[in-house]
Amino acid sequence: PYENVIMGVQNAIREIEELKGLKFLSEEGKIIKPHSKGVGVDFYCSTSSAGGGLQMLVAGVIKTMTTESANRAALGAGAIVMDAVAVDDGRSDHEKIDRIRHLRPDMILLAGGTDGGTTTLVMQIAELISASDPKARLGADYKLPLVYAGNKDVRPEIQSLMKEKFALSIVDNLRPVLEVENTEPSRMAIHELFMEHVMSHAPGYPELMKWSDLDILPTPAGEGMAMQLIAYVEEKNVLGVGLGGATTNVYSVFDGKFVRSVSANLGMSYSISNVLKEAGIENIIRWVPFEIDKSTVVDILRNKMIRPTTIPHTLKSLLLEQAVAREALRLGLRHHKTIATRLKGAKAAQRMIGDMLEYSLKETYIEMMKIDIIAGTGGLLSHAPRRVQPLLILTDAFQPEGITKLYQDSVFMMPHLGVLSKAFPEIAWNVFDKDCLVRLGTVIAPVGTANQGEVVANVRFEMPDETVFERELKFGEIIKVPLAERMKAKTAISPKHNFDVGAGPGKDLETTIEGGVVGAVLDARGRPLTLPTDDKERRSMLMKWFESLELYPKEFMEGWEK
Repeated sequence: PYENVIMGVQNAIREIEELKGLKFLSEEGKIIKPHSKGVGVDFYCSTSSAGGGLQMLVAGVIKTMTTESANRAALGAGAIVMDAVAVDDGRSDHEKIDRIRHLRPDMILLAGGTDGGTTTLVMQIAELISASDPKARLGADYKLPLVYAGNKDVRPEIQSLMKEKFALSIVDNLRPVLEVENTEPSRMAIHELFMEHVMSHAPGYPELMKWSDLDILPTPAGEGMAMQLIAYVEEKNVLGVGLGGATTNVYSVFDGKFVRSVSANLGMSYSISNVLKEAGIENIIRWVPFEIDKSTVVDILRNKMIRPTTIPHTLKSLLLEQAVAREALRLGLRHHKTIATRLKGAKAAQRMIGDMLEYSLKETYIEMMKIDIIAGTGGLLSHAPRRVQPLLILTDAFQPEGITKLYQDSVFMMPHLGVLSKAFPEIAWNVFDKDCLVRLGTVIAPVGTANQGEVVANVRFEMPDETVFERELKFGEIIKVPLAERMKAKTAISPKHNFDVGAGPGKDLETTIEGGVVGAVLDARGRPLTLPTDDKERRSMLMKWFESLELYPKEFMEGWEK
């Protein structure tokens, strides 16, 4: 009975009833609707990550074109993509069949071919899926949902090949022409099938679906909606991250385009050993300001993996977990940039040679100088002992450039408010703004490199109390400026040596900076951020940064760098 989601929902509602002294549940344990005389509610919605969330297989013709578009559509719908199969993915047919047969996904998304384009290759990949006879993860007693979003000319053949074996849903082509990516119909179909087929087989879900006034969405889809809400209200480019125990979700809203990526093997508990494996122990230890044996690090992280609900009980173990978080986020962003790319195969309109060179060098369209807001959520970030810790973790991992505001989810409300924004955007934003989002502060990071101690910029703040803060910013230092949350200061930045803060190399910038619970942070450590190779020098530098920002209690850190 404990697998029944209704029981979890009832327990959560009863806790709210006890805390608020209100009544929401009837004697039979159902939500009372509508609200009347202080009893019941008018509206109920939910997100779900039960059973590990939505797990999908995507397939297409060309790996870097239609398959990549299918991957983006599935990720945007809140799925974990188990594998991406393409005609040209380098595997033989029998290897692909073997892989598809053993995956047991919740759903398959099949794309391929532009409208009026290839039909042979689309059918080739469709026949591979049909021959594999894949079974659904939650049981073999129902048809596996399959969404077809490929060449419209092949729909009759797909219908006759797939309708007996799969719960087939046919939607508009993901890539009707090479220059256009149309992910919305696929995303909508994935949501509907998730509810109709996948969730309806989990205990208690048919009942819960009747209670809910909106479709129950996968939790990451709700989180993505929250990131889009920030971008919409603030009218800014946003980079967001959900740092979980098993996965790291990275979201970007860049020039209005929303993309989500899932690093399913990067997390802070269940997948912490994968972070160790992918990042390498040297990259984790580089963020640690005290001597520690490599085998000790491995033991600590493996213990966390087998006891995922434990929390750090010493400052050193907390600091080690936060070092792992930096690497999980760094790798998550690197993966995200491979998803957030320009469309492959599109004809570029009259491109000059210089543009073509830049296009090949900058595959991703994510430019950190143009990111205005970075928002973080997840247990390690939300529950850090001091707010300055998530600010520095996000700064070290993502290396923002120019002027960037940093936000944090205070109590992991983002997914729920994201779903609520579908029905009541203003209410969702009001709760989000006042009770959920913590404005950590603004990071000012001049881009460039110089010798340690060299002056890289002059900074002048006209503070709200009419005092003036002026500072010569030297390369290698990071400084906290006391500027309270929602307070604003007129700021003038004069970079030296071709350093860039957003106006161009060596050009002055006048702007208004918003404060936060940490304040404004002047980060003159350079971009890209590099740490000294000498261990003693590196530890000493980390200690200076940590002390400057008051990252940890000073009395516990004495003697660490020695």
